[in-house]
Amino acid sequence: MPKGLRSTLPIAGIIALGALALNSPARAQGAAPADIGGTYKCQASPSPCLWSGASASISQSGNKLQIKGENGATADATLTSDITISAGGTFNSLGIVRPDKSIDWSDGTKWTK
Repeated sequence: MPKGLRSTLPIAGIIALGALALNSPARAQGAAPADIGGTYKCQASPSPCLWSGASASISQSGNKLQIKGENGATADATLTSDITISAGGTFNSLGIVRPDKSIDWSDGTKWTK
């Protein structure tokens, strides 16, 4: 790798990480995570609500979540930041929490309170 390029790569990485940090809301260390627990209505957006059924509920303890679909399906999840969720198990989706507390899921559905 050319010497000039080698010295610019770490700087580019630092700038990219800084940009990511600026795009997420700040939270003081030790502060409580965002409260997203409750009952949600699933909207096909564009995928149908196969995993959850017409509604789903989220129980929360800190950043640990338990998601339960109306049809009985369950999945453990983690609130990875104030605006992101990683759900495993049978749901296996990533979620973005919007300012109105709706959640856009990577499976193509949207949940609203």
